[in-house]
Amino acid sequence: QVQLVESGGGLVQSGGSLRLSCAASGSFFSINAMNWYRQAPGKQRDLVAGITSGGSTNYADSVKGRFTVSRDNTKNTVYLQMYRLRPEDTAVYYCNAEIVAGTPVPYRGNYWGQGTQVTVSS
Repeated sequence: QVQLVESGGGLVQSGGSLRLSCAASGSFFSINAMNWYRQAPGKQRDLVAGITSGGSTNYADSVKGRFTVSRDNTKNTVYLQMYRLRPEDTAVYYCNAEIVAGTPVPYRGNYWGQGTQVTVSS
């Protein structure tokens, strides 16, 4: 069974930094894109940043220049380094990945982590 497990959330003051990690575990063949989403109370879940298996990245306009997404394919892990955090970055952050798994016929599945809370105080 494939799982994504996030870590690294917490409480930080405005202007501070945090680093989120998300590790994939279980039995699978490959991981394609890995993404970070966030959801604030009463709002929809939005894409924050994504990275392809080849290392191409994309970011939401609101985090460009402050957040950096990266991945370590040897560890099946994606990271989100967050700098200059603002109160409006407060949300539950979710890891998402497209993972090829399954036998006898592999299939592409869309997987989500359980979420990790990031709270930025003003």
